[in-house]
Amino acid sequence: MSPITLIGILGLVAVTACWALAVVMYRVGGAGTVARKLAFLLVVEGFVLVTAGYPEFVLQLPDNFFETREILYFFMGVVHHGGDGLMVILYPPFLALALNTSLTRPFANKRVRIGLALAMAALVLAVVFIGSRLIITLLYSTVTLLFIYALVASIHAWHTADGGLARERAGIFALAFGLRDLGWSMAYAIAAWYMWTQPDLTALTAVKLLGKAVYALGTLLAVPLIAYGILRSHLFDIDLKIRWTIKQSTLATVVVTSVFLLSEGADRFLSAELGNWAGLLAAAVVVFFLTPLQRFAESVASAAMPNTRNTPEYATFRKMQVYEEAVSEAHTEGGISEKERALLIRLRDSLGISPSDAEAIERELVARQPGFA
Repeated sequence: MSPITLIGILGLVAVTACWALAVVMYRVGGAGTVARKLAFLLVVEGFVLVTAGYPEFVLQLPDNFFETREILYFFMGVVHHGGDGLMVILYPPFLALALNTSLTRPFANKRVRIGLALAMAALVLAVVFIGSRLIITLLYSTVTLLFIYALVASIHAWHTADGGLARERAGIFALAFGLRDLGWSMAYAIAAWYMWTQPDLTALTAVKLLGKAVYALGTLLAVPLIAYGILRSHLFDIDLKIRWTIKQSTLATVVVTSVFLLSEGADRFLSAELGNWAGLLAAAVVVFFLTPLQRFAESVASAAMPNTRNTPEYATFRKMQVYEEAVSEAHTEGGISEKERALLIRLRDSLGISPSDAEAIERELVARQPGFA
């Protein structure tokens, strides 16, 4: 297998992982939550990757493939550069919501977000309809700075976080997103340098292949870390939803893989007709063994998400835990302000916690940490 094909496969696997995590995050997150915003960001990230040349690497298309397909080439450029712009528009507000650091707070302002969106829309339109090297280099440089900024912000959030759960979450966030930010900033820096200095943009040099490799690996390494370390602790029942998704995904994977391998294997080694019959046979076998497969999927979910059970007792425990964490974080900056108290009351009501239970949680925190109040 050539290095070009291998990089193409890595890119397509990264796209698949990216969109799979996006589906999970959309299912477990409500409107306006960090999980839902991350889902939209991952969808855009997948489109940026899939239009970055990885399918062409796998299919080993000739260099002049797009010369006779100008409409397809234009469409892919619009999707790719539009995705670049959307990453710049969506990523900073996501960081403002996900990270507790002064570096990201400006992007919580609606006017700042609107200004950023308008500026990026103008830049992307200039890239699509003018397409000069200077403008494309400017876009790639902007994206490079975005991911460097995100890396610095996540490290700063970890460095300034208090001990305990808040610092642990910030550290995992910095590790997971930092890998992606590091890979993508390097890839876009190479792309900007290549666009500005190289006369032949179609040549596949070692530096360009390095950029493509770190482009894919940044996402491929970050996705499992994000899935495990960040999102399972944001909502009181998110771990139960992820557990259900893991179980259903495992079952679907086993079913699809069984049918595909048996059908395609017979098609390759015997005949197409037998392949069709083998596919039907595989489906029948899978249905027959569906109950054992469900037990297997449950065991996978239990291994990935231990100590989670969809019971009223567990749900109540997680609600109390989330409220306690929110109270603890609200106290970190010199006590609870009126605005923070109003937010805590809304959180308490949304979780279904009684005022007396909420007061008991705060008293317990004060008793455990004498300097807390």
